[in-house]
Amino acid sequence: MTQHLLMIEDDERLARMVAEYLGQSGYVVAHAPDATRGLAALQAPQAPLPALVILDLMLPDMDGLEVCRRIRGLATAAARVPLLMLTAKGDPMDRIIGLEMGADDYLPKPFEPRELLARIRAVLRRHGEAGPADPQGGQPHLRFGSLDIDRDARVVQLAGEPCELTSYQFDLLVALAERAGRVLTRDQIMEAVRGRELEAFDRSIDVHIGRIRAAIEADPKAPRRILTVRGVGYVFAKQQD
Repeated sequence: MTQHLLMIEDDERLARMVAEYLGQSGYVVAHAPDATRGLAALQAPQAPLPALVILDLMLPDMDGLEVCRRIRGLATAAARVPLLMLTAKGDPMDRIIGLEMGADDYLPKPFEPRELLARIRAVLRRHGEAGPADPQGGQPHLRFGSLDIDRDARVVQLAGEPCELTSYQFDLLVALAERAGRVLTRDQIMEAVRGRELEAFDRSIDVHIGRIRAAIEADPKAPRRILTVRGVGYVFAKQQD
């Protein structure tokens, strides 16, 4: 089922990127560029109540903490809508105040779209909303033999032991694992791992694949999980140990 989200954010470019990315996972994102229009959208009788509000802490017309306070003070069902705060501020006190005012989660900028998606799903689960179906039937874990990939917690384990991966390498591994058995070109891999423009250099994929293999393969020089298809790209093997 499609779910509607509301994003109150003055950065138009960021809002478009988030709407496009979340749209691929079945969400419809309405955008309000300031607090005034965001609060109005929440109280518009003809509009569907969003399943979650993504709220920027720094808005041109009102502090995001004040917006959070006003939403929680509404005398309608909108007061109970989950809130996920975004901020460029590094002060942990902002996070504490936001959570005390009723925010459900907090994500600092800059963030990766996959982490935003994971946090949205986690918040909705806590509120009893399953969210749209994803390619793996809504399951947070991808399991291939002794390899376990927890997409929500962003943790990879091999035979119960944690694997050290960077955030981008985790996203890259998930993109391949979600398409297990399908050969992907480097361009297709870069398209699947969105939101990291500085990584879009062709040979950087090979370097990251090598580091992922070092973390998840028994013998990185003779990989059995991520296989190279010469002249094409890579494939994540469906059948493993």
